[in-house]
Amino acid sequence: MEAFDVLGDPVRRRILELLSGGETSAGDLAAVIRDEFGISQPAVSQHLRVLRENGFATAQAAGTRRLYALDPSALDDVDDWLDGLRRSWDQRLDALGTELARGRRARRRAASHEPDAPRTAPAADPRPDPAKEATR
Repeated sequence: MEAFDVLGDPVRRRILELLSGGETSAGDLAAVIRDEFGISQPAVSQHLRVLRENGFATAQAAGTRRLYALDPSALDDVDDWLDGLRRSWDQRLDALGTELARGRRARRRAASHEPDAPRTAPAADPRPDPAKEATR
């Protein structure tokens, strides 16, 4: 089973969240999951088995109980894969940012080199100038 198939199930993700707090007994995990998801103890055991078989959890016997713990190595593999994806997107987003900045600079340069809009002469006063009228 692929890591993302394992992590695609909300019950298994919740179990991993619980295990991130430290070692937890199968019974305690089953009680929380039963309350939150309404599934049976055998169904929880099946989810624990999937997590164990795919390297996300370890189990050890402690008397009559079985203690589960998070195995971070499987999560490291997922994180490594995600880091590669992030780097790819970071490069693309950086390139996009560069192009946007280049476009803004070009627009500013173009705007600063445009001639000023022609200014219109003030509107002529429609009233006759008495000085000019007297000389006529």
